[in-house]
Amino acid sequence: MSNYNDSPETKETEQFADTKTIRVRRHLWPEEVELRDTKKKLKASRIIGICGVVAALIMGWLLGSILPLAALRPVQNGISTLIPMDSTKKIETILTIMENDWYFGAGIEDLDSRLTDQALRGITSNEEDLHTEYMSAEEVQDFTQSINRNFVGIGVQFLSDNGLNMIEKVFRDSPAEKAGVLSGDIIHKINGEIADGMNSAEIKERVMGDEGTDVTIEFLRQGEPVVLTITRGKISATAFGKVLDDGTGYLELYQFGEGTGKEVKGYFDDMKAQGATKLIIDLRDNGGGYLTALTDVASYLLPKGTVVMKQEYSNGQKSEIRAKDGMYENFKGIVILVNENTASASEVLTLALKEQRDDVVIVGTTTYGKGTVQITQSFNDGSALKFTTSKWISPNEVWVNQVGIEPDETVRLHEALYRPYAGLEDDQVIHPDEVSTAVQDMQLCLDYLGYAPGRTDGYYSAQTDAAFAAFRSDYDIAASDGLDKTLYSAIASAVTRDWSLTDTHDLQLQRAQEILHE
Repeated sequence: MSNYNDSPETKETEQFADTKTIRVRRHLWPEEVELRDTKKKLKASRIIGICGVVAALIMGWLLGSILPLAALRPVQNGISTLIPMDSTKKIETILTIMENDWYFGAGIEDLDSRLTDQALRGITSNEEDLHTEYMSAEEVQDFTQSINRNFVGIGVQFLSDNGLNMIEKVFRDSPAEKAGVLSGDIIHKINGEIADGMNSAEIKERVMGDEGTDVTIEFLRQGEPVVLTITRGKISATAFGKVLDDGTGYLELYQFGEGTGKEVKGYFDDMKAQGATKLIIDLRDNGGGYLTALTDVASYLLPKGTVVMKQEYSNGQKSEIRAKDGMYENFKGIVILVNENTASASEVLTLALKEQRDDVVIVGTTTYGKGTVQITQSFNDGSALKFTTSKWISPNEVWVNQVGIEPDETVRLHEALYRPYAGLEDDQVIHPDEVSTAVQDMQLCLDYLGYAPGRTDGYYSAQTDAAFAAFRSDYDIAASDGLDKTLYSAIASAVTRDWSLTDTHDLQLQRAQEILHE
């Protein structure tokens, strides 16, 4: 190992030990001198500014014991605008400012919760995904109830029309069914109070109540009073089924909720007992629901182990959901009814049956096209985050997202059923030879009802006026010199009543029956 003192570098240094070093100063040009002086001035200004801020903060702290805090707010605000905020803590900093310094905050109750909810909604709102969202506790409750369609009541669906409230559907195993309520019964009295003229909200308020309590309802059945005492209970009404006059089973699914599998099994048992071998599944306006419920329903119509759907995650991995045991083998032909509001789990079921059976026909209009799967994670205050975890694809790996499912046979309903009605003001009257959206509404409705308005472009023609007169005569409505709110409401109500209580204009259902019996 060599010694440092014997190194060549050391010897060379010793040879020049008597050498003098002269410092050389670089000449500065005028521009460089000016730049140097400017930097010195900026540095001095920065030091003075920082000292000023520190002094102001100290002064504010000292004055805090003498002056009210509010008196120092202008000073604080002025100082804060001079100091950049930490960009890594934007959310916390902005929430603090909004809670303490925002002018309008003082007038808002529970400001902290409101601001937090708004912030979380902003974080979860994205153009790429319309189905991920933050929900408050109240919104979670509403969302869950909308899927499960559960409540405490008697278990009927009724139609309010011109002051009369008619039972449209009685759900299976409901308190109403057990008490003997029938479709077509008219609610006349509730606990002795006349119900004629009540709207649907007023009827619900009186019929619904605490579980285990009784409500006494007087129905009119073919004009005769029928008094029934019904014990309220928990209701899950996500499905309705019956056997049609031609012997076809008909299953209507509103949502895929927690109780859907059990409900559907009950209806399928009834259909099988009545000898139904054909089945219509009505998924129109069904927005989806839980995958567990979907699997239950699919398992009734597919052999055990059959693929119902696949899930694909962001990392490319895939998983499969397969049918369980319990298939009903009595159904040898199935028609599925769909429309533009058929979405998510409804689309999964549609493709699962279409791809895995050879006796399935889809009828209606193109479905919504929701091809993603969400899960919900709850917070201990009842709020929750619903977010997309994967996309779903059919057994044959078809992805319907933003495309939908094209039916085998496209069948549209009457245009009157697709129209959002404009309505009329209380004192508004539209006269012959005028043009109005409200007139067009009623022309479509008159055509639906068979009154031949002559045209459907909104022009109030002589033939349209004659159709109005014919409707007034049939429904005993006083004459007027044009289309007023009374006539408008009566015609719209007649369409709703006809659609709800008859299948006369359900062209999609009629075509489904024809296909199954061809």
